Amino acid sequence: MPDKKNTDILLIIPAYNEEGNISRVVDNLISNYKDLDYVVVNDGSRDNTAKICYEKSYNILDLPINLGLAGAFQAGMKYAYKYNYKYAIQFDGDGQHRAEYAYALKDKLEEGYDIVIASRFLENKKSFKLRMLGSRIISFAIFLTTGAKISDPTSGMRIYNRKSIEEFALNLNYAPEPDTISYLLKQGMKLAEIPAIMDERVSGTSYLSPIKAGIYMLRMLVSILFIQNFRKRESRYK
Repeated sequence: MPDKKNTDILLIIPAYNEEGNISRVVDNLISNYKDLDYVVVNDGSRDNTAKICYEKSYNILDLPINLGLAGAFQAGMKYAYKYNYKYAIQFDGDGQHRAEYAYALKDKLEEGYDIVIASRFLENKKSFKLRMLGSRIISFAIFLTTGAKISDPTSGMRIYNRKSIEEFALNLNYAPEPDTISYLLKQGMKLAEIPAIMDERVSGTSYLSPIKAGIYMLRMLVSILFIQNFRKRESRYK
C-alpha cells in the first residue's frame, strides 16, 4: 500500500530500460508536483532501471518479466483500482511528457468524459511533420468506424476516470492503443482532447524504429477497420 496518498490522481509510469531517464522524470515529480502520486512499473528492464528506483526509494511495481506496454499499463491500472484512485494518468518514463498537463487533463475529464488525451496536434492542424502521418491515418480510420474526430490517437499521455480504471484493471485485452480507443468509443465511452507540447527524448532510443512504426500502424489499421467490428460486448458506458 502507498506510504501516503497525497491526491486522487495517480501517474502510471511504465518503464523498460529507462536508466538514463527515470531519475529525471521521477525527481521532477517529487520536487515540483508533490500533489501528484506516481508509481513506476518496471517492465522487466534489463538495465539499471529497477536498481535506480530501489536506491532512490521510488514507488515501484517491479515486474519479474517483460510484459510489454499492455501488461505494464494494466498492472498500473490494477494498482490504481486497488488503492481507490479517482484518476489515473498514463505517463511515459522517457521524459517526453510534461506533468503540468495533469491538471488540465483532470479539469477536462470532469466535464463529463471518460478519457482525455493530451494531443500534440490539436492546435497544429495546418502544420505537417512526418511523425504526424501515421497518427493522421489512424485518426481517419477511427473517424470512419466511430464518427469521432481525434487529432492524436497515438499520444501516450492520457487521463482515465474511475470507470475507465476499473475497465482496464479488471478486463483483459485492453492495451492502451488507438484500436482500444476505437473499441471503447463504440461502446459509448466519452473522449476528449486538450492541446499539449511534448519534449524530445534525452537518453536512450524509442522502441519504434521506422520499420516497427510501419508495422505498428498497419496493425492498428487492420484492428480498427476490421477486428473491432467483430468485437462484441454489452456496453457499460451508454
